[in-house]
Amino acid sequence: MATEQADGLAEASGSTPGMPQLNFDHWGNQIFWLIVALVAIYFILSRVALPRIGAVLAERAGTITNDVAAAEDLKQKAVEAEAAYEKALADARVEAGRIVASAKAEIQADLDAATAKADAEISAKAAEGEKAIAEIRANAVKNIEIVAKDTAAAVIANLGFNADDAAVDKAVATRMKG
Repeated sequence: MATEQADGLAEASGSTPGMPQLNFDHWGNQIFWLIVALVAIYFILSRVALPRIGAVLAERAGTITNDVAAAEDLKQKAVEAEAAYEKALADARVEAGRIVASAKAEIQADLDAATAKADAEISAKAAEGEKAIAEIRANAVKNIEIVAKDTAAAVIANLGFNADDAAVDKAVATRMKG
């Protein structure tokens, strides 16, 4: 009974059962509105959305290109700065070597002058020392001669003889020579 009522309702409304989208009576109308919607979407996308997307992509590509160019420029500047640094470092090393050599030469000259001065002072003091030693030797020889003469005279006197000063001096002088 329920199926008879459904068939009766379908005949009364004048439509066939099923989805209206699949009803061939309505397809012309649906295709028209589909074409209108697709054309509207195409014009909206081609006139509004796609130009904006294209502009954003072009801007990004330009930014990337500019950034790559700037990076290359900075890389070149870094290479030039490194070369300048290496040159400055080499120049500084050469200058430091020159300063060290100059300082060594100056120190050597000062050392040579000080050594010469010290050698002169040492030679002068050695000469003074030799002179003093020569004087001491001369005085020692004289003192030994005097002591020898006094001792010889005292020994002769103790032996009970009379000592002649000239004979004692001659005997001491002979003994001192050799």
